[in-house]
Amino acid sequence: MSALVECVANFSEGRRAAVIDSIVGAIDSIIGVTVLGAESDGDHNRAVVTFVGAPDRVGDAAFAGIKVASELIDLERHQGQHPRIGAADVIPFVPLRDASMADCVNIARELGERVGETLGLPVFLYEQAALQKANRNLADIRRGGYERLKVALGRGAPPVPDFGPRQMGRAGGCVIGARNLLIAYNVFLDTADVMIAREIARAIRQSSGGLPQVKALGLLVRGRAQVSMNLIDYRVTSMRRAVAAIRAEADRLGVVATSSEIIGLLPQAALSEADVEELQIENFDRSRVLEYQIAKLDVR
Repeated sequence: MSALVECVANFSEGRRAAVIDSIVGAIDSIIGVTVLGAESDGDHNRAVVTFVGAPDRVGDAAFAGIKVASELIDLERHQGQHPRIGAADVIPFVPLRDASMADCVNIARELGERVGETLGLPVFLYEQAALQKANRNLADIRRGGYERLKVALGRGAPPVPDFGPRQMGRAGGCVIGARNLLIAYNVFLDTADVMIAREIARAIRQSSGGLPQVKALGLLVRGRAQVSMNLIDYRVTSMRRAVAAIRAEADRLGVVATSSEIIGLLPQAALSEADVEELQIENFDRSRVLEYQIAKLDVR
């Protein structure tokens, strides 16, 4: 069996199907790479494309997707609930079978240099691939979004790109990195009051003294307040533990956590059949399980 690296690429387009299809098609055109899933949300105005490939091919696929996104997405016109700084917003590489974190760091850094030089985008390396301590945390780069970053770079203020120009065009910047598996997981509330979701997010996220290995935002999605989370290490804080904390905070604030959703794929060990019912997951089936998708590749 060959080595596999996963890329969970986030693009700032969730409304125009033709644009998303063009990005996915560019990625899927690279031999040795397979797209496992692509999903988008109009309120977030964001698409997440999950693909896997050999370490020497997955960077080429990411470059193809970034190139198309930078040509078709205009950040001057983009509006959505989710924070973003670029058309190809965040491109993380994750080591899977017979691949190491060092492999992913090399892929991220080589891709970052290529994107900066060839496409003329400011590139920020984050997480394990970071070259600057100040850029290690994605939230520090993306705080204030495209609009703030455009002004900051124009003034020569931080954050400082690792590659590419120190100015923003209409395609914005690109954050590229290497990280371990995480779970993107959202919980809906029975209210449209986004301030309640933000208060709950603030209470449960690690940076505010909440649950370890949890990042969280409060957003308004499909007319409902949503607590949007990244569970950085599900073995430290599980989906069940995160939902229990949200339910407790929701009860304190007089609202109810009604359902939840998974974005992308998750490891099999993160979720039991009992969890699916207990957590009221709207969109779960076995295609959400990373190991199931990889097993399908091996029998092709």
